[in-house]
Amino acid sequence: MALPACAARALGPPLQLERGAPARTTCPRRHSRVEAELAASRPGSVAASVRAGPPRGVSRGFNSQPLLDEPLKASSSLAGAARAPLFALLLRGRRRRMHNLRRRWDLGSLCRALLTRGLAALGHSLKHVLGAIFSKIFGPLASVGNMDEKSNKLLLALVMLFLFAVIVLQYVCPGTECQLLRLQAFSSPLPDPYRSEDESSARFVPRYNFSRGDLLRKVDFDIKGDDLIVFLHIQKTGGTTFGRHLVRNIQLEQPCECRVGQKKCTCHRPGKRETWLFSRFSTGWSCGLHADWTELTSCVPAVVDGKRDARLRPSRNFHYITILRDPVSRYLSEWRHVQRGATWKASLHVCDGRPPTSEELPSCYTGDDWSGCPLKEFMDCPYNLANNRQVRMLSDLTLVGCYNLSVMPEKQRNKVLLESAKSNLKHMAFFGLTEFQRKTQYLFEKTFNMNFISPFTQYNTTRASSVEINDELQKRIEGLNFLDMELYSYAKDLFLQRYQFMRQKEHQEARRKRQEQRKFLKGRFLQTHYQTQSQGQNPNPSQNPSQNPNLNASQSGTQNLFQNLIQNLTQSSGQNPSPKENQESQKQNSGQEQSDGNTSNGTHDYIGSVEKWR
Repeated sequence: MALPACAARALGPPLQLERGAPARTTCPRRHSRVEAELAASRPGSVAASVRAGPPRGVSRGFNSQPLLDEPLKASSSLAGAARAPLFALLLRGRRRRMHNLRRRWDLGSLCRALLTRGLAALGHSLKHVLGAIFSKIFGPLASVGNMDEKSNKLLLALVMLFLFAVIVLQYVCPGTECQLLRLQAFSSPLPDPYRSEDESSARFVPRYNFSRGDLLRKVDFDIKGDDLIVFLHIQKTGGTTFGRHLVRNIQLEQPCECRVGQKKCTCHRPGKRETWLFSRFSTGWSCGLHADWTELTSCVPAVVDGKRDARLRPSRNFHYITILRDPVSRYLSEWRHVQRGATWKASLHVCDGRPPTSEELPSCYTGDDWSGCPLKEFMDCPYNLANNRQVRMLSDLTLVGCYNLSVMPEKQRNKVLLESAKSNLKHMAFFGLTEFQRKTQYLFEKTFNMNFISPFTQYNTTRASSVEINDELQKRIEGLNFLDMELYSYAKDLFLQRYQFMRQKEHQEARRKRQEQRKFLKGRFLQTHYQTQSQGQNPNPSQNPSQNPNLNASQSGTQNLFQNLIQNLTQSSGQNPSPKENQESQKQNSGQEQSDGNTSNGTHDYIGSVEKWR
């Protein structure tokens, strides 16, 4: 049997090996490396004893030498060459499959080795970087002593754990509103939303004496009728925010229709094409820009019912509402608004049927606007309408001759304006304070029996709060707005007293309902108890009651006692008898109680159990 040429050539003279390189055969089809490694894998061979380490391409660990292809010894090459004829006798397909399997094994081993070395290098670099960072941070501690290797490893482990926790937290909870970050279990209980919103003392001490009629503000507002709510919007008091609440945030049978891109909304009554709200965001500035009390009281009826005959006009109730603000904060906010270019030139200032003349109301600036004016110039203008604006817009200007300052002395004029503003404010259906948003919401809901969808938000950071002024400027602004300061003190006292009165009234009403419910349950249970007991004492209804006089007396005593208990239980808390009256009634019914001692004892036991249950 003739051998293939490749095998014959393999049996020829031995190959000349190069130093440092593996031996190869002269077969052009395959390299001798595969044959040599196959020969080395056989037990007992010389090459197997030489290659005692891990296979080619497999890493020996982090502390091993660089991965290099070690050259095969001459003996392994000769052994592979001697067994080449046996390998050549294998089928061609078998050799190809074995070769492909070996190549895949080498590629996987190489990838694992590169990944392992890469991670080791990354960890080593990270250790050096973190070591440099912590050396900069904990540099002053170097004088105490260097940290040993164990402490460095522990610090590195803690840092790695922290980074891992941050990555996991960002993956699980990417948003800023994550529930995990709130830690409600460790937080204090939710505070009362109506407690001192201005960060002042929660205990309020009233300064003014108001009657019950002044404190109890409950308007029978019928939105389906003809009543109208009129919002008096004073500049820079938060009226824009409150006006949006009125048209967008109230639960109504027919909500206001607000279109995108339009400021005004359509607020019609249910089943009618007629508005129930007169404000900036419902009817616009129908009576002029920021119309005051004098303008609205004479303008609103004419605007609403102007097209109707006077005899056909309905008898409407106009419920005026407004919002006030701390005078200093409001003044600074208006200055910043004017500084940005606001003029309010569209304001009519109509009083007694005519607007003021230029001599009665001069302008503080000569150009188109007063933009960029400093605070000192803003305060130096004696005709500035920002001074005492809240008193002027809430008072009846016809009492002082409108804007004509020569009608009466200045001191008398100021007194009349202040008293008029206080009176109008007290008799308004509702007013709120910018500094107490949640209380304002609460009082409006209780006054008009209308609920808001979402709660009001208290903003403590405004444009006025960003202005830093010293004590001298503070006192000068308060002096320029001394009427507003007096009005705001009066309004704040009235506002907080109304709030406390409404809260106490609400608590008393809830307590009264609970007491009535307890009394009703007691009466029902006592009635059932006595009916069951009377049926048990008289099992035979056909028996003549005269034949059993003891039973008849017992039943009559039970009925009398039951009636007395029901009368006492159904009486209101204000009509409860005094202890002396109870003792007299007990003396009058002493004979009946003695005749029905067992029943009364059972009744007292039951009442004691009910009180214990309460």
